[in-house]
Amino acid sequence: MSISVKSNSSLFDLDLLRAVVVVADCGSFTTAAARLHSTQSTISQKVRRLEDMVGHRLLVRGNRDVLPTDAGQTLLGYARHMLALNDQMLQALAGAMVGVTVRLGVPEDFVGGRTTNALSAFSRQHPQVKLEVTSGLCRDLSQAYDNGELDLVLLKQRRNSREGVACWPERLQWIDSARVPAFELDPVPLVTFPPRGLYREDMINAIEGMGRRWRISFTSSSLSGIQAAVADGMGISLLPPRAATGEHRVLGPEQGLPEVDSYEIVIVHKPTADRMVKDLAGVMSQLLAAGGI
Repeated sequence: MSISVKSNSSLFDLDLLRAVVVVADCGSFTTAAARLHSTQSTISQKVRRLEDMVGHRLLVRGNRDVLPTDAGQTLLGYARHMLALNDQMLQALAGAMVGVTVRLGVPEDFVGGRTTNALSAFSRQHPQVKLEVTSGLCRDLSQAYDNGELDLVLLKQRRNSREGVACWPERLQWIDSARVPAFELDPVPLVTFPPRGLYREDMINAIEGMGRRWRISFTSSSLSGIQAAVADGMGISLLPPRAATGEHRVLGPEQGLPEVDSYEIVIVHKPTADRMVKDLAGVMSQLLAAGGI
């Protein structure tokens, strides 16, 4: 067979490369044709086309089977790699097509601990799901959900403010610094979230109901900022028990402070949400029902 020398700048056809690889693996054009669900003449034509492209004979017939030439051996190494990369790309794209992203919003004091463990277990159980978790103030999470930026949210709200797929009462407690208490100061310094933030008005109403004067001594949109300010004696605050640390002292009826039980935790997602969104909502519901968050 006469082999013409042509430019090697052409792109290689993976179908031609696969034909040469299968013939070399089978040692036979006939067997390769059967494996590729083609005819022997078609496979032979594909091999000749590739030989014309590279300008080298790639396969020769031996006494019993078909063997690669030196050039064929070189090409086979690259061809196998290219075919493997092609298969990997197809698998990666197939995974991307069936995958789903779940955008979850949770209050800052829900981050960590058993919540993170539950999310990690959910990710291992559903590796095709990409979790995007956002934490922050509930008013911001609620707005992001309404804007379509989140698929599933846990919100702390006044009772019956917004309907959710599940809800639980939110227990709160008053905290002061364990080292430098501030409750007996006059006026009582209050550490709060910003205006319209959770618990702020409840704190003010409770202190006024006791006939005590008050002042806002520290404001932060960060839970860690609130926790640190109270621990350092900046004032008292009202937070869920899970937000209290060893640096805090819990206050209550013995100090004349009333119980605040007007809040609840709700899980919110759209009725038409993806099944994975609903499954994750179920995981969060189990944690809340068990008091695990």
